[in-house]
Amino acid sequence: MRDGVGLAANVWHPAQGEAPTLLVRLPYGKDVMGFGQSVVPDVLTLVEAGYAVVVQDCRGTHRSEGEFVPHMADRSDGADTVAWIADQPWSDGTVGMYGPSYLGMVQWETAVTGAPALKAIAPAFTSIDNYEAPWYGPGGALSLSLVTMWNAMMYAADAQRSLAAGEGGSLSQVQQLSQAVLTHEALNDVLPTAEVPVLATYGKWWDDWMAHPSHDAYWDAMELTPELKNVTVPALNIGGWYDLYIGQTVRTYTTARQKAGSAQAREGQRLIIGPWDHLSASGVYPDRSFGPLASAQMMGLTGLHVKFFDRWLRGDTAALDDVAPVKIFVMGIDQWRDEQDWPLPDTRWTDFHLTSTGRANTAAGDGVLTTEAPTDAGHETYLYDPRRPVPTAGGASMPVTLELCGPVDQQTVAAREDVLCFAGPVLEKPVEVTGPVSLTLFVSSSAVDTDFTAKLVDVFPDGKAINLCDGILRTRYRGGLATEEPMEPGTVYEITIDMTATSNVFLPGHRIRVDVSSSNFPRYDRNTNTGGVIAREGEEQMIPAVNHIHHGPNHPSRLVLPVIDREDQS
Repeated sequence: MRDGVGLAANVWHPAQGEAPTLLVRLPYGKDVMGFGQSVVPDVLTLVEAGYAVVVQDCRGTHRSEGEFVPHMADRSDGADTVAWIADQPWSDGTVGMYGPSYLGMVQWETAVTGAPALKAIAPAFTSIDNYEAPWYGPGGALSLSLVTMWNAMMYAADAQRSLAAGEGGSLSQVQQLSQAVLTHEALNDVLPTAEVPVLATYGKWWDDWMAHPSHDAYWDAMELTPELKNVTVPALNIGGWYDLYIGQTVRTYTTARQKAGSAQAREGQRLIIGPWDHLSASGVYPDRSFGPLASAQMMGLTGLHVKFFDRWLRGDTAALDDVAPVKIFVMGIDQWRDEQDWPLPDTRWTDFHLTSTGRANTAAGDGVLTTEAPTDAGHETYLYDPRRPVPTAGGASMPVTLELCGPVDQQTVAAREDVLCFAGPVLEKPVEVTGPVSLTLFVSSSAVDTDFTAKLVDVFPDGKAINLCDGILRTRYRGGLATEEPMEPGTVYEITIDMTATSNVFLPGHRIRVDVSSSNFPRYDRNTNTGGVIAREGEEQMIPAVNHIHHGPNHPSRLVLPVIDREDQS
């Protein structure tokens, strides 16, 4: 690298001649990378297709020199590596990049540098705003289960590496961190969060993340959205409806389509979304299977990578002629479908109003979801006690356990008194919902700060209730993630919860439902309701909040759904 640090890489290339080269940069170990797993193309298939492949350990990880601090050196290291590849005798001077999660972040971090030899990227399950995903969220809550698990894993590898190199650390520290990885679910229960012993003791970036709960200058330095104007290469954006990055995946695609720094980059954006989570692209879950064609393997994702790189690294202008700009899996009818843009051009944004007679608590309550604007005013009340949070039941999260990830039956969670359920009528015709989803609520609370959560649910005729997408808003951030603003207890505020996106056909006999509450633990940390620094507060500081959802003519609480009216929806 430009500062003299050496980074280690494995290289595959054809035995003779120069080849276009595909680069993967990762902090998890190049020698144990799971080739062919999930959405990662198989290396041998790429080599057989005539590409050289370079897999590199990020700075300060595994066999590479230097110190690892997430995202801090990945721009310059990515640009330096691309330049090094282009100068090798087995390279034809053109470079592409691929890979998911952190492996996708480093692609965007390299692309914004304008590295001349970089011609295309294929980022999967990733983000260009590290606050909004993955470490916090678009509503300002800490992604607790992910943050504790990922940091325990990275700290354990870092401590083991330091000990082996004789650079410090101790065997007991390595053992403690390794044990924390195995039992990381228990870390979610430790309070205060910022003082989780095994993580806080190791320090490093954990302390920084805990010290910056708002989207302040610390996170701004890592955000790439303003720098998309410097990106001149096309991107194959890959996401999953149950991936923790889904909101960022679609937002990056739409933003790059508008603001990337060249016509080729803007017009060359592609988007693929399957019924997948962050680690699995099979489309098969205990409570919902999306059929044999749902997997990344069956839909030919490796082949799509090859076509994409053939177009932009080899100049084969016909390589993508049979590939639509947008390819999505439509749940409900469980089919892949080609589209021309996102959101879909024929989207009909539809308000589904929340109403009741004051007893929407639980799925057995009287909460109603209707396209007719209600004429009567009313409100719902529930008690949010952070000592008794609503447990995570599926969703777009890191799959620590099957209960925490993907499509999960919501019947148990929806039986709680602190969960409000608003359901539409039994459908006589299919209703397709494809696109971004949001919930606008008029809320008040006994607390100066609290959370509100929302979950879109497909209720089956037999009562099974499958979650589709969800969101959370920490009310102190209702005016923006950079500024905290307390509530006045008893005052009604209008808030909007970003529920990311989905694609689902609600079939005849099903019902559309939205569930509202104030916690989703341990996917997100619990709001203590005090208005203080949540990560620094223990159970003794927690106070219950009496929360209200107002609805009616003056308080039109409503679910906004992107409805698609087409003939082929059953």
